[in-house]
Amino acid sequence: MKKMFGTMLAVALASSALAGCGGDSEPSKDAAPAGEQGGSTEVQGKITFVTQRTDLVNDGTFDKYEEAFKKKYPKVEDIEFEGITNYESDMRVRLSANNVGDVMLIPTNIANKDLGKFFAPVNGLADSLGDLYFKDYKADNGQIYGIVSGVSTEGIMYNKKAFEKAGITSIPKTLDEFYAACEKLKASGMVPIYINNGAQWPMKEWGEVLVQFSSGDAKYLDKMIETDEPFKVDNAFGKGFTIVRTLKEKGYVEKDLYSNVWEASKGEVAGGKAGMYFLGNWVINQVIGAGAAKEDIGFFPFPYDNSGKLNAPLSADYFYGIDVNTKNKPLAEAWVKFMVEEAGYVEASGFIPPQKSKTPALEQLKEFQSYKPNFIENVPTSSKWNDIGNRAKIDFFGGKYIQDILEAKDLKEELDELNAKWKEARASVK
Repeated sequence: MKKMFGTMLAVALASSALAGCGGDSEPSKDAAPAGEQGGSTEVQGKITFVTQRTDLVNDGTFDKYEEAFKKKYPKVEDIEFEGITNYESDMRVRLSANNVGDVMLIPTNIANKDLGKFFAPVNGLADSLGDLYFKDYKADNGQIYGIVSGVSTEGIMYNKKAFEKAGITSIPKTLDEFYAACEKLKASGMVPIYINNGAQWPMKEWGEVLVQFSSGDAKYLDKMIETDEPFKVDNAFGKGFTIVRTLKEKGYVEKDLYSNVWEASKGEVAGGKAGMYFLGNWVINQVIGAGAAKEDIGFFPFPYDNSGKLNAPLSADYFYGIDVNTKNKPLAEAWVKFMVEEAGYVEASGFIPPQKSKTPALEQLKEFQSYKPNFIENVPTSSKWNDIGNRAKIDFFGGKYIQDILEAKDLKEELDELNAKWKEARASVK
């Protein structure tokens, strides 16, 4: 197999996208997908798989998956892995430049009505996998375009040794208790919580991720299209933004807020030099992989208010998508099926399995469930919500606009500016 890394490539592709042409190194995009042109259905040949998991490309995990896959399908020549660090932003550029791999993770801000422009339908593959979570989440007009790679909930992943050192004897169940725990961690010389502002994408947790469950309304985002002023200091968005701004103001977050220290932060949390993350359960095994003992890592619902009654989301991670112009759809589909059912990626990532018949392997999920949160299953946003956000240039699920909110001197003024952009864009979208 070959390994490629796409951060620098995407910079070059940005120029190609603006010029309206793709790169030279990809196969011609004129041919129809293999499954639509009556080509061979045998699993053979080679494909490129583009992933955000640069760590698994680097440490050889994907090599092991490929080795097992080739044992099952001996005529497969190569699975080429391309890891991209700034996945969301880079892949949006590459899709616009028509320069992508055969299998990828579908960027989150593509409206369902536009999926067919970029991805091949995978209804047969979805049916072959049985009863799936979020089976129709990436679908349009009866066509399924994405297979969920894993199911997550969001919460506070914590290092038990760090909590013990700081004298934290019980899990925070209210926001005030959470702040108190942060203060104890800080007083003990640790970083209480890594928000990873410099990496950008983790900042989405404090906005559109949080509001979907803190509000108690899975359709909260879609209801934004009903108003010109969805961002307010005293609504779900404002409350989430206030929490992360408070964490920064009190010195409860990493000192270097401007460098991408995502990979380094996992080592800090694993080693007990930092206490917590607010992320999906997928991060647990990554921290264990960075050196933490399994028994030292825990997971609890994020106490976003002082009610003591908490919601938690049931959310889809990235969806596997197959390039609409792939020349080897049989191999691409076989690879996706293998990743879902057999590779071990689901277990290694700490996901709730995509197939409902399978139970989670992660012990920390049992701890999380013991606190009895009310689970709210996420629903897809409408194309209108996506269109308004795109026209307003608000990078939902990208994190950049929340970076700006974190830095703003006045939260209300920053939200007023967002509302002005939203109002103008909303008026132009019918």
